[in-house]
Amino acid sequence: MTRERALKAVMVLVGLLFLAAVYPLTMFLWRWHESEFAPMMLSLYATLGIFLLLATRNPSANRSLIAFTAWSSFAHGAVMAVQVFENRIGRGELMGVAMFVIIGVALIALAKQPTFSSRAG
Repeated sequence: MTRERALKAVMVLVGLLFLAAVYPLTMFLWRWHESEFAPMMLSLYATLGIFLLLATRNPSANRSLIAFTAWSSFAHGAVMAVQVFENRIGRGELMGVAMFVIIGVALIALAKQPTFSSRAG
């Protein structure tokens, strides 16, 4: 499998994950945490999911979107990790941290431009 095909596959999986998770997470967060920020945050992930799916047509033209998705996943995972270790959220949320780190690493690794060594002929 080529790097671009693998990148497209990851982008589709992440895009669908972001879209599929919106409704159940919104219902869970409203019911158990009475959080007013959750729908707002999840609406951003739904939008990001849609744009990732659209970007699969031409990943090289959408490198900034891919980079944003990767780095915002790292940032979200880092915030969650701090919250876990400060006992603000449960330890079970470390699975979410791992998911965001995996998403970030996969996107960065696959979107990385191949380097070519320049040799004088």
